[in-house]
Amino acid sequence: MKHVISVTVENKPGVLARISSMFARRGFNIHSLTVGPTEDPRLSRMTVVVDGPEMEQIVKQLYKLVHTVKVTELDPTETVEREIMLVRVNAEAARRGELLDAANLFAAKVVDVGASTVTFEVAGEPSALNDFLELMRTYGITSLVKSGRIAMAKDLKTTTKRSRLRTA
Repeated sequence: MKHVISVTVENKPGVLARISSMFARRGFNIHSLTVGPTEDPRLSRMTVVVDGPEMEQIVKQLYKLVHTVKVTELDPTETVEREIMLVRVNAEAARRGELLDAANLFAAKVVDVGASTVTFEVAGEPSALNDFLELMRTYGITSLVKSGRIAMAKDLKTTTKRSRLRTA
């Protein structure tokens, strides 16, 4: 089962290496790992997608690492997830229109056109990117690169009694 873990860490050299090696030492396969700045320049946020059973022990061990500030296993039903990918596809002249129509279904942007290929940029939910790849396989994928997943817990959508009251 895949788990998405958000780790907020101090923005210091070597933190990424310590965290990724902790997963490796415990025999977990990291499917995706992204790191970037947060709203606070002293902190970075890692999004780790990992295969494995229960993550409770991993979360506890992440907290033991020196520069770890916060660790959250994100619930897929309460998370916004995105990826970006570039995919180069064979584009024979006779099928190029058909290929572009298919790409439009996924809001894929053409970012490079070659003599016999077209390169698309696609951003969105990981499942939509996988669906796009399956469609493009029929044309022949020649090159592929993905960013890795980024994720954030959804904002709570609660309303208070006060916000529901109308003033006359």
